[in-house]
Amino acid sequence: MIAYSSMVPRATMRLQLHAGFTFADAQAAVPYMASLGVSHLYASPILTARSGSMHGYDVVDPTRVSAELGGEEGLSALVAVLRAHGMGLIVDIVPNHMGVGPDNPWWMDVLARGPASHYARSFDIDWEANDKIALPVLGSSLEECLAKGEVKLGRDDSGQFTIVAYGEKHYPLSTESLAELSGDAAALTAFDPASQQGRARLSALLDKQHYRLSSWRTANEALNWRRFFDINELAGLRIEDPTVFEEVQATIFRLYREGLIDGLRIDHVDGLADPRGYCRRLRRQLEALGRHRPPTVPSGTYIVVEKILAEGEELAADWATDGTTGYDFMSEVGALIHDETGEDALTALWHEVSGRTGDFAAEELQARREMIAGNLKAEFERAAVALDAIAGRDPEGIRRVLAEVVVHFPVYRTYAGAAGRPAGDRWVVERAFGAARTALPPSDHALIDDIERWLGGEAPCSLPPGPERQKRRAAIRRFQHLTAPVAAKSVEDTAFYRYGRLLSRNEVGADPGLFALAPEKFFALCRRRAEKFPLALLATATHDHKRGEDLRARLAVLSQCPEAWAGAVRGWMVDNADLRHGGAPDGADAYMLYQMIIGAWPLDLAGDDAQGLRGFAERLAGWQQKALREAKLKSSWSEPDEAYEAGCRAFLFALLDPAASRFSEEAAAFVTTIAAAGAANGLTQTLLRLTLPGVPDIYQGTEFWDFSLVDPDNRRPVDFTERQEALGENLSPAALLTSWCDGRLKQAVIARALAVRRNLSHLFAPGGVQPLSASGALASHIFAFARMGEGGPVIVIALRNALPILADDRPSVVPILWRDTAITLPAELTGAYRNVLTDMAHARGGQLMLSEVMGELSVALLVPA
Repeated sequence: MIAYSSMVPRATMRLQLHAGFTFADAQAAVPYMASLGVSHLYASPILTARSGSMHGYDVVDPTRVSAELGGEEGLSALVAVLRAHGMGLIVDIVPNHMGVGPDNPWWMDVLARGPASHYARSFDIDWEANDKIALPVLGSSLEECLAKGEVKLGRDDSGQFTIVAYGEKHYPLSTESLAELSGDAAALTAFDPASQQGRARLSALLDKQHYRLSSWRTANEALNWRRFFDINELAGLRIEDPTVFEEVQATIFRLYREGLIDGLRIDHVDGLADPRGYCRRLRRQLEALGRHRPPTVPSGTYIVVEKILAEGEELAADWATDGTTGYDFMSEVGALIHDETGEDALTALWHEVSGRTGDFAAEELQARREMIAGNLKAEFERAAVALDAIAGRDPEGIRRVLAEVVVHFPVYRTYAGAAGRPAGDRWVVERAFGAARTALPPSDHALIDDIERWLGGEAPCSLPPGPERQKRRAAIRRFQHLTAPVAAKSVEDTAFYRYGRLLSRNEVGADPGLFALAPEKFFALCRRRAEKFPLALLATATHDHKRGEDLRARLAVLSQCPEAWAGAVRGWMVDNADLRHGGAPDGADAYMLYQMIIGAWPLDLAGDDAQGLRGFAERLAGWQQKALREAKLKSSWSEPDEAYEAGCRAFLFALLDPAASRFSEEAAAFVTTIAAAGAANGLTQTLLRLTLPGVPDIYQGTEFWDFSLVDPDNRRPVDFTERQEALGENLSPAALLTSWCDGRLKQAVIARALAVRRNLSHLFAPGGVQPLSASGALASHIFAFARMGEGGPVIVIALRNALPILADDRPSVVPILWRDTAITLPAELTGAYRNVLTDMAHARGGQLMLSEVMGELSVALLVPA
C-alpha cells in the first residue's frame, strides 16, 4: 500500500456519481487519476437520493449510502482502491435541503403526524403561520381534481389507506383519520369520487389532514415551508437545530470516523440559517471524530464551501473553513483572458442586434423585481410578515421598502445573528439601504432606518429576553433566507440568459458586467487568497457550469477581434433571415445562438458533415430550450411557448443543415480563425489553475478540450479508458503540438504540472506570488509570475490576447516573432531552470529570452534544474 500521509489535497478530480456511473465505475478510474497526479477523488453526494437522480442533491434518506451507487459495500471497495494508490476521498454533502415526496420517510411522517412528528422540526416549516403543510402538486385546483376523479382514497402496498393524486403520487392519511377508518370495509365505496356524496366525504376527509393539496400554480404564493430556491420538490432543513444537525449527518460522521471520508464539500452554504455557526460546529465535530479514526488513516479536517462571492466580498475567516469550491477563481481567471479593448464594440453590437440594454446591472435589477413578484413571492411574503410582526404598522410600506432593499442587494446574503451584524456586512447594508433611500420618497426613509436596525443594525441579544427579541431573530432569518435565492434565481437563472454581450462572462460566480480583469488586479486577488485561504479549491469547470471551460476560452477570443466578429454576425443576420419562423428567434436569441455555435463547435467537425452537424444541433437544442425558458421572456418552464420554441429549434437545425444554408461552412471557417487562440486561452487558464496558490480541481473529462454546454450536457459519460491510453504514451506537450486538436496536449500539460506538484511539493508550499515583468516585441502578450515556495521558485509563463501572434493552425508562436521578448528576473530568481513542458534546460542570469524558453508552446513551467 502506498503511504498517504496528509488530509490536505494536492489536486482533486470531481466525479458525478449516479446509477450509470457508480462506485465501481469510479473505482476503475482510480489508477488513471493517480497516474495523472490527482491526490483526492472529489465525489458528488453519496447518500440515498431520489431514484434515478443524476446529481444526488435530492437526498431522500440521509441515513443510508445510496444503493444505486453500490451501497456502503461499494463505497468501502472504492476507498480501499483509493488508499492503495495513496489517495483520499472528499464528499459533497447537502445540509440545506432534502428531496420530498413518497420516497422520503421523514417527510411522509411529517405529513401523517403534523407538528407531532419527530421530524416536524427537521424541515423549515412555518407551523405558526399555518398548521397545514401546503402541497402544490395538483395540475389544477383540488375541486377540479376531485370532480375529475383524479384525487381519490386508496390503499398502499401494505394495505394502509392513502390519498392518491395522479396515480404515482401517494400521500398518507393522518393517524387520526386512519383510526376513524380502521375496520371500515365500505370506506373505499363511501369515498368514491364518482358520486357527489363521495366527493363531499372525500373533501371533508382531506380537510382533516396535516397538509393541503392544491394546484402547482399556487406554490409561489401559498407555501408555508422553505424550498431550495423555487423547486417544490426540495424542502429546506433546519440544520441549525443541534438534533437535526446530528440526525441529518449521522451517516457522514460515521463514515468519517471509520476512515472512509477525508474531507467535505458543503453545498449551498448560504442557504443555511447560520453558515458560520454550522461550519464551526462541523469542524469541531470532525476534529473530535478524527481522534477515533483508524491508525492507518490520517486525522484532520478539510472543509470547503460552495459560495458565490461578489466583487468586493470575501469569505469570512472565522467560519473555520479551508475556502470556497473555486467559483471565485473561475470568474477571475476567466476575466483575465478577456481583452478589455473589445468591451465597447461588443456592448454596442449586443445592443444593435438585440435592442436590449448593454448594462448588465439594469438587466439584473429587472430580473430581481420579477422574481420577488413571481417565483419567490412566497419567500418574500414570509420575510415581510416577519417584519410586520415587529412594526405593527404600515404593511404596504414594509413591502415597498423590503422590495427595494432586496432588488439592490449586491451579494447573496448577510450574516447577522443574535449578536448583530458582522463588520464585513456593513458595506453591503450601506449599498442596499442607500439604494432604497434613493429609489423611495422621503416619507419612507424613517421606515427604511427602522428596517435596517431590525435586520441586524441593533443586535437582538441587546434586547431583554422575550417576544421582541424572538421577532428580531425571526425577521433576520427570513430576510437572509430570501436574499440568497433571489440572487441565484435572478442572476444565474434569469439575467444570464437574457444578457448576451459575450456569453463567456455569463458563468456561475461571475459578473457579466465585469468584462475583463487586469493582471495587477488578478495578482492582488491571488495574493489575498494565498494569505487567507491557501487551500481553497481552484476550479475552471464544475457540474454547475453554464459553458465548458474551453468553450468560454474560445468565446473570449472574440474580445480580441470584435470588428471581425461583428461583420460576421451582421452578415449572418441578413443571410439567414429567411430561416426564421414567425419571428423566431428574435435578435437576442439568434445572437446568443450564434455565439454558442461558434464557441462549442467541435474541433473535428467539418462544415459539410451533415450527420455530425445534426448531432451537434441536437446537443445545442437542449441548451437552447433551457436558455429560452430560464430567460422567462418568450417562454418559461411554467408557461412554455411551444410555437416560439419550435421556431427557434427549426432555425437552429436549418443553420446547421448544409442543404438549407451556407452558414455551417461559414461558421466552420470562422472557428478556424479563432480556435487556436481559444486553445491558447484554455492552456493559460489550465496552467494558472495548476500553479497558483490553492488546490487545483479537475472536473471529470476536462483533461481533454471541454466544449460542453449547460447540464445535462456537461455531465455526459467520460471515456476514462481513452484518457488512460493517451496518458500512457507519456509524450511531452511540445511533442503533441501538431496534433493539438485531439486534446492530448491539454492533458499532457496537466500531467506535467501535477507531477511537479507531487514530486516537488515543497516548491508549492504556501507562499507568495511574485509577478514578473516582460520587455520586448511581445511583452504585452505575456503573463508571468513566480511561486516562492520552499527550496526555490517555480516560474510560470503564459500568453494573453494571443490571437495576433499565433500560427494559423495551432496554439503556438512562430519563434521568430519572439525576437527580443524577455522576462526580467530579480536577483533572487536567477539560476538554472528546466521547462517541464519541453524538457529543455535554461541557465540564465537576469533575463529569460522567450524565443529559447517557450519553444513553440504558448505556456511554460520552469522549475529549478
